[in-house]
This record gives sequence, C-alpha cells and structure tokens, in this order.
Amino acid sequence: MPLDAPPSELTRGDARRRGILDVARETFLARGYAATSMSEIAARVGGSKGTLYNYFRSKEELFSAVIAETCHGLASTYFDPLPPIGKGRPVRDSLIDLGVSLMEFLQVPEILAMHRLVTGEVGRFPEIGPIFYEAGPRVGVLRFTQYFELAIAEGRFPAGDAQMLGQRLKDLVMSDLYLRLQWGVLDTIGPAALREHVAQSVQIFLAAFAPRLA
Repeated sequence: MPLDAPPSELTRGDARRRGILDVARETFLARGYAATSMSEIAARVGGSKGTLYNYFRSKEELFSAVIAETCHGLASTYFDPLPPIGKGRPVRDSLIDLGVSLMEFLQVPEILAMHRLVTGEVGRFPEIGPIFYEAGPRVGVLRFTQYFELAIAEGRFPAGDAQMLGQRLKDLVMSDLYLRLQWGVLDTIGPAALREHVAQSVQIFLAAFAPRLA
C-alpha cells in the first residue's frame, strides 16, 4: 500500500474514537462531570454532536469509556510485568511487589484525579459511582482475585476465598496513605517509605491469612 494512501474506514474510526476519548478525558478532569456537556466535547473535537453520538450514545457511556481506557491502559503497565505470586520468589516478596505496584498506580495523576472527580460529584450524580466502579476498581478486584486463584491452585498460598484475599490485601495496602493522597495531605510517597508501608501491610495480611508464610 502506498505511504500516502488514505487510511481505512476502521483506522479512521479508531483514530476518531481515540480523539474523542482524549478530549473527553481532558474536559472531564478539568471541568468535572456535571459541567461537561456532549456539545462542548463535540465542539472541542471539531465535529457535530450527531457524530459524537455515533460513537457514544450518552455522556454516561462516554464517561465509562474514558475511565476504562484510562485505568486499563495504565494498569497493564504496572501489573502485567509482575510474575505470579510466589513464582521463583518468596510469597511475601511477591505480595510486596504487588502492593507497591498498586500504590504506584494509584499515584498516577490521571488516576488520582479521576478518583477525586468521582468522590466530589457522586453525591449529586449517584449514577457515576457504579459507572466508575464497573469500569475501574471492579477490574482491579478481578485482577487481584486472579492472582490469588492462581497462587492457591499451584499450592503457593493456603486455600481460601481468592476474591476476599485480594480485597483484604488491597485494603491493607491502601490504608491511611491512599486517603491522605486523595485529600492532598501527601503530594507523593517516596519509594522507601512506600515499600516500608506495603511490607508492614503484607506482614499483617500474612499473619491473618497465611501464618506459616509470614
């Protein structure tokens, strides 16, 4: 195909969708959910509102797509390189790596801003809470569940409820620091302090759910 050949319809459609999501993300984070309209996004993208609705049927659907695209892409960067729990390393060290990756992910400016946006507006617009949970945090719950399902199946972790184990580890790792980040009490957490916090959380987790591994 010549280099100057026009892109296929699929390529043009993908590029258009990507452009809409980029503009929508910027607008939602800058103005909030309530103050952002489909008309404004269409104008900023450079097309009609009808064209925008060809890609996303509502502001809620567009917001969900923004969350999914933002969270899933970044999550892959932080979590995909991690080996399964206990594969070639002590379980404790594997869990610390998992917890550190979680907290590093939560400190990414776009992720932190998205959490703050939902927290600030869910009282007036309760529909965005379930949208955010399904497109973002619930995927994280499933990812942590899969880590523990595999570790249990391969005998690297004692038998138990994999979803509960993943959730309890997340709760401990996020305790205190996550809320202080959200509230702006902390701007960031240094690598050494973060790893120490996660190591303490993992020690508590293992003492509760796998004492022989603690």
